[in-house]
Amino acid sequence: MQNRFDQELEDRLVRYAVIDSQSDETSPTTPSTQIQFDMLNLLQQELTEIGAQDVELTGDSVVVATIPGTAPGPTVGFLAHVDTAPQFNATGVKPRVIKGYNGGDITFPDDAELVLSPAEHTYLAEKVGHDLITASGTTLLGADDKAGVSILMTMARHLLESKEIAHGPIRIAFTPDEEIGRGVTEQLPKDLGADFAFTLDGQEAGEIEYESFSANRAVIKIEGVSIHPGLAKDKMVNAAHLAAKIVQTLPQATMTPEVTDGREGFIHVTDLNGGSSEMEIKLILRDFEMDALEAQGDLVRQVCAAVQATEPRAKITCEISHQYRNMRYWLEKDMTPVDLARDACREMGIEPISVPIRGGTDGSRLTEFGTPCPNLFTGMQCIHGPMEWISVQDMALATELCLSVVAKAAQSTGNSQG
Repeated sequence: MQNRFDQELEDRLVRYAVIDSQSDETSPTTPSTQIQFDMLNLLQQELTEIGAQDVELTGDSVVVATIPGTAPGPTVGFLAHVDTAPQFNATGVKPRVIKGYNGGDITFPDDAELVLSPAEHTYLAEKVGHDLITASGTTLLGADDKAGVSILMTMARHLLESKEIAHGPIRIAFTPDEEIGRGVTEQLPKDLGADFAFTLDGQEAGEIEYESFSANRAVIKIEGVSIHPGLAKDKMVNAAHLAAKIVQTLPQATMTPEVTDGREGFIHVTDLNGGSSEMEIKLILRDFEMDALEAQGDLVRQVCAAVQATEPRAKITCEISHQYRNMRYWLEKDMTPVDLARDACREMGIEPISVPIRGGTDGSRLTEFGTPCPNLFTGMQCIHGPMEWISVQDMALATELCLSVVAKAAQSTGNSQG
């Protein structure tokens, strides 16, 4: 059955996906890449054209806008991010639409060996008859999170044109650099001005998430002793060898992403850079509980100290820094936005799913900074890789959910006053 928003959502995602807006963790600028302005400037223009108010590109490179309220109610915020993940190629995206998916294997025109199979991806098997969007096999699609962008723009356009829903003020924000953990600064709660908010950055239809990892970053620097290899006996200290010892000493069988799931945390080596004289190891530390996260940091420091002790002529330093915290720590004290979304989801005939996010969202940091912000589904699947895909009909469900949430927020205010 076709939804009233299907075609608009398809058109928007296809149009946004071809715009390269990948972020870059190594860049110190905000946003980390200038190409993100191609999305930010476009969205600023489109919001103005559809009649949104207070449209602004903030000093933190966030596009914010207002949909004026038509009834008393709390100010509800919605966020999506414009950057795509740096883990895989995102240049030259060629989106394609598969109308009325027939339930078989999906192949990719630019990589004949790549196959997306419903036998391996059970959620795909449920989407027979849906309209699916994928890329061509050599790039990301970028549904993470241009699906969220498409959903929010569709919602905004509908609310500004139609008066069918009574709602309070709505604030929309499109952030850069979410994929590298820099999309939300301490200024955003003030710029957003919402009583509570939702990120549109989830996956399976029905997901309403209020728990994420807590996250730290670790950077280990190793200074060896450099000398000509022909004269190196008893003098050289090879930093690359010490780096290898550190990586090998970390618990690989029990505490890496590839061997953990559910509520298990991990230590993940993301980068090894340098040579025999100097090396740098970058790691990310993840767990749902702070004591376990702190224990991970202690373990990394202990490994560094142990390797340092084997070679006192080297210099090994380890710096651990804060990234984001589990939004559950704050949301469990006031579940109002979560309960609103769950009630709206059930009224649509979808049983809400609340599982811990093995990652983080802009909502993790926004909640930490004072604006409660759970995460809602978009439908995106197989993110951060060439088999990324999404159902247009799932995106339509997410759009309807957002509309229902703002209506219920206003209704709850009216009921409390009555």
